Amino acid sequence: MESAMEYLAQLGQTILTLARQFTFKDAIDVAIVTLLLYGVIKLVRETRAGQLVKGIILLVALFLISYQFDLMMLNAILRAFLSSGIVIVVILFQPEIRKALEQVGHSKVAQSLASAMATKDKEAGRAATRKAIDGVVDATQILQQLRMGALIVFERQTKLGEIVATGTVVEAAPSSQLIANIFFNKAPLHDGAMIIREGQIYAAGCILPLTSNVNVSAELGTRHRAAMGMSENSDAVVVIVSEETGQISLAMEGKFTRNYNRLTLRQALEEALLGASEEASGSKRILDKLGFGDRTSRKGG
Repeated sequence: MESAMEYLAQLGQTILTLARQFTFKDAIDVAIVTLLLYGVIKLVRETRAGQLVKGIILLVALFLISYQFDLMMLNAILRAFLSSGIVIVVILFQPEIRKALEQVGHSKVAQSLASAMATKDKEAGRAATRKAIDGVVDATQILQQLRMGALIVFERQTKLGEIVATGTVVEAAPSSQLIANIFFNKAPLHDGAMIIREGQIYAAGCILPLTSNVNVSAELGTRHRAAMGMSENSDAVVVIVSEETGQISLAMEGKFTRNYNRLTLRQALEEALLGASEEASGSKRILDKLGFGDRTSRKGG
């Protein structure tokens, strides 16, 4: 009994000593580690990575058991396996690690740093983007009337070089006539995505990754699933024109919205690509007067 009391007293004294030595720097250290662990748990939860984590924990437990009970052969095999643990983790969790790094790159802090380091003429870039928006909006109206499908990707911070490599580089001014011609159902490049980079039609006929979201509505076809996949894997803004219904939709940040017209599509693209501007605010006031203010927020399945 006395030994137990002495142990508790010693433990209490140790905790008090550590508490006195605990500084603000230590608090920051603990907070950062906590946030990282929370991020890892959030990333692997309800994904295939969660099952992989369980498997790794099981192997570590077996290794400890083999060491404790001197199971030499099992211990040697697990030791060889776990000695390359970092490489194995990187290989097994490559999709999750890539997704996490992309999310860090898409964060407001990273984008602010990128903007601060940018040396290009921002006003000229905004003018080019505004011209591209005009061309895309007008082209979607033509395609909608002709019941021709389209998939148009506005590149933002995340560079889409791998996607561009799957298509044909065009590098042309974004006129509505050219965009409509590319998606004409007899044109060689119509069956793929168009990439808009820095206000120019950079490539066409590109292949996009399909979404891995199992909750996406079964009514959506390959074009819509590709748009959703692109928005999940980058910060791109994707415009979709349905070949079956002529309906205009947007995919952005893994979310899908539909039922756009000329006014609401222009407003949504200006807000996403140019930010909150006077023109966007003016368009919103016009939309509110015409009764279209709520249509851009409708979620698609």
